[in-house]
Amino acid sequence: MTTPAPALRRPSWAGRNYTLLTAAAIVTNLGSHGALIAAAFAVLDTGGDGGDVGLVAAARTLPLVLFLLIGGAVADRLPRHHVMVAANTLNCLSQAAFAVLVVAGEPQLWQMMLLTGLGGVGQAFFGPASEGMLMSSVSGEQAGRAFALYRMAMQGAGLGGAALGGLLVAAIGPGWVLAVDAGAFAVAGAMRAFLDVGHIPPREPGGGLLADLRDGWREFTGRPWLWSIVAQFSVVVAVVGAAEAVFGPLVARDELGGAGPWGLALGAFGAGTVGGAVLMLRWKPRRLLLAGTLCVFPLAAPSAALAVPLPVAGLAAVMFVSGVAIEVFGVSWMTAMHQEIPEEKLSRVAAYDWFGSVAMVPLATALAGPAESAFGRSASLWGCAVLVIVVTAAVLFVPDVRNLTRRTKEVAGGPGLGSPAAALAATAIPAPTPAPAPTLAPAPASADAEGPVGRLG
Repeated sequence: MTTPAPALRRPSWAGRNYTLLTAAAIVTNLGSHGALIAAAFAVLDTGGDGGDVGLVAAARTLPLVLFLLIGGAVADRLPRHHVMVAANTLNCLSQAAFAVLVVAGEPQLWQMMLLTGLGGVGQAFFGPASEGMLMSSVSGEQAGRAFALYRMAMQGAGLGGAALGGLLVAAIGPGWVLAVDAGAFAVAGAMRAFLDVGHIPPREPGGGLLADLRDGWREFTGRPWLWSIVAQFSVVVAVVGAAEAVFGPLVARDELGGAGPWGLALGAFGAGTVGGAVLMLRWKPRRLLLAGTLCVFPLAAPSAALAVPLPVAGLAAVMFVSGVAIEVFGVSWMTAMHQEIPEEKLSRVAAYDWFGSVAMVPLATALAGPAESAFGRSASLWGCAVLVIVVTAAVLFVPDVRNLTRRTKEVAGGPGLGSPAAALAATAIPAPTPAPAPTLAPAPASADAEGPVGRLG
């Protein structure tokens, strides 16, 4: 007699909410990364140039920065899944309108900027709510594994979405790819409507939105390693984003043979993020933030590789390693936040993290051109690499960064959450965050990207 094969079982830590969140993130990332390509080509097909693509990207970044803190406070005040569904609805409608304009005729630049800006507003509310919901959906010692699997699924979907999106843009045109992305938001929003928030304690009546923001600020500034790492990443995200969004394509054009090699390098980075997530499924570093911070140093390598510049194979190898490294940081960061931040304040703290991380990106990208004119491209890229190393080394002088350790048992008072008195909070990335597109570039030109913004990758 043959023994029947055991049925596939969902791990005990992967509850209903976690499964729905992961599935919805896969759907939206498949659509979003194709839409990034479609949005750029939609601008170019109307006769726009690189500057116009940049204006559309800036139109998304500005409302994202302006509304992030409000989005975090709202997500801690209202049921988070309601905020997520409302944000998905806004993204769906704005992306559908974008698609209609592109398919029907020649959209005006101001129209694309307006619709992209609405997408940025949606992301500002969605991101903190999503991170808070994900943190509260897992518990126990398997939290790190759960976050690694979530990020692996998200990054893998992003890679597949980018590859499929490029083919579809060529085959059916950017407008229809944008329409597919609008449909993806509708499907994901419907899935998130079924999230269960019954396990989350009712919110205590507060003193209003400003009081919630002040409370979140106290949580943020009261933990030295939290604000110090956010300050570190405000520089890291800005200079790495400028190096890869501005200098990378220029080096590829002048030294490496064009857009193809640069696309290969970015693809290697994306593959590295998937590899890093796979690594973190098994590795559980005891000193969470020490391991994560040490893995920020390799983010200086792509700028240095572009400064040389290395051949395509060498650049791709460097990008792959940096992708692995940022995932080690990302999973460690999410695990620390889950462990240390009180559940009812997760979204507000995440919003301050995101805000700090993206606030300097527009300035850095705007200064990249003048820096090249003043110092030269190679010197500017070496400067980016040095800044990453210096600010990362400085963070290691903060005792809490070196000493915060992983807890191996539940803490009374909530699933996987520390008590407020013991909290030394860390905030999540990205990706989607959640998390934070598999590139280190600033906010994309699409109105829909749902990956983590505040934390690289």
